[in-house]
Amino acid sequence: MSIWWSLHLRRDAASVPLARRLLMGTMETAGVDPDISYDLSVALSEACANAVEHGGAPAPDGSPQAYRVTAYLDGERCHIEVADSGPGFTPPRRAARPVASDAEHGRGLCLIEQLADHVQFGSLPGRGGAVVSFEKILKWKKDPALMPA
Repeated sequence: MSIWWSLHLRRDAASVPLARRLLMGTMETAGVDPDISYDLSVALSEACANAVEHGGAPAPDGSPQAYRVTAYLDGERCHIEVADSGPGFTPPRRAARPVASDAEHGRGLCLIEQLADHVQFGSLPGRGGAVVSFEKILKWKKDPALMPA
């Protein structure tokens, strides 16, 4: 089974739960284990929140720019990518350092690394922008509605 979707969202805080609900609904329908679904939804929320906060300057008319979320479930793996038009990451991007539990900023990338099996942070070539890409191996509920191929 392969499920793919992509969203083009305004850099607005209200877009974060929309992306999370779509991912959760897709994984529930596909029969993904709820613990795996939850981990991925938290990682996606963190990546989207970073795109909203750091994803670039407003458009000339003052409206927020957009960011893109792409997700696909392919066989035993889920791959998610969040791309924005911000300054990107300063290379080389290394593993996130631990952050104090009471810190208000800086925990998102570390959380993504802890919740996913494989994580990449990068910058879009040419026009700039950050890309957060992560994968997780899926586990399935007993008797899922849709069977993986």
